[in-house]
Amino acid sequence: MDCSKVYFTSFKATGSENLLKKLHRLMKTAGFETIDFHEKYAAIKIHFGEYGNLAFLRPNYARVVADYVKELGGKPFLTDCNTLYVGSRKNALDHLETAYINGFSPYQTGCHVIIGDGLKGTDEAIVPIDGEYVKEAKIGQAIMDADVFISLTHFKGHEMAGFGGALKNIGMGCGSRAGKMEQHCDGKPSVDQSGCVGCGACSRICAHGAPVITDGKASIDHDKCVGCGRCLAVCPKDVIAADFSDSIARLNCKMAEYSLAVCKDRPCFHISLICDVSPDCDCHAENDIPIIPNVGMLASFDPVALDRACADLCNKMEPVAGSVLDENLKKRENHEEHDHFHMTHPDTEWKTCIAHAVKIGLGTDRYELVSI
Repeated sequence: MDCSKVYFTSFKATGSENLLKKLHRLMKTAGFETIDFHEKYAAIKIHFGEYGNLAFLRPNYARVVADYVKELGGKPFLTDCNTLYVGSRKNALDHLETAYINGFSPYQTGCHVIIGDGLKGTDEAIVPIDGEYVKEAKIGQAIMDADVFISLTHFKGHEMAGFGGALKNIGMGCGSRAGKMEQHCDGKPSVDQSGCVGCGACSRICAHGAPVITDGKASIDHDKCVGCGRCLAVCPKDVIAADFSDSIARLNCKMAEYSLAVCKDRPCFHISLICDVSPDCDCHAENDIPIIPNVGMLASFDPVALDRACADLCNKMEPVAGSVLDENLKKRENHEEHDHFHMTHPDTEWKTCIAHAVKIGLGTDRYELVSI
């Protein structure tokens, strides 16, 4: 595959062009207007941030994208899917409340917010892809119902995937609860019996008889479990969780295949902002200081090239003094490591995801960086 164009602009602004206008110009230069938005539903996939986290993208950036879609005749909506873990975005009601608290209300962003996989994380579309690791991806129904897909990504570190870029935002972010379980593990949850009260909510919601109450404690029969995730949603004590058992490499490959399921057969456009580059995902209820200074805004039709370009730009930056990255580098004074994300989380790596995405035809890791 030939190299893809990735468009870049810094966060430097002038009196005549603020950052919001600059983002609009970046999108326009990258070819946003070549997409037919007329009377089309456009899903703008973004991370709304866990309650307590302040590193997520400002809603002002989402407003630029939504307004541009409407300017071109489209019908935009902001979206994300419910989380697999316990937190402030576990179901659609809590998720919406968190989004609104963090500024993503229709009045601030100019468009509505739709939680892609519904109230309890079970509204999903089954997308056949026949991948090496995933045969049928489970994607939030509202996201698959859209005619056009746009990813608006906060590029940052990640404690499992190395970094959270476009492919993480798309692949993991668009998975329903069952889809997230499939990517993280074999798709089967387990019960922490120390906190279980034996209420039976899990057994009542299950259509397959997998949860069993014995001596006042629930357990899940993995032979009967289909990995739908309904039991996670209804447990009043939040003691049912997925087993995060897959290797990082396998997780990365599954994320790439899920990204393909989301993007194939419809127009897509991808934007990544490298700012407030926290060491961990915005799913955390806190955020540490950035590991590197702000870099810039990037856009491309190719999410793989976009992730590669973002990673390369980040690795050219000096670490922020006192950050996790800076502290880890000082512990290894004679290091020859130039991968900031691996140095931030030494147990992770991100290159497998990009390599597999190239292999399955989602994009290329060869790019031309076009500065505007």
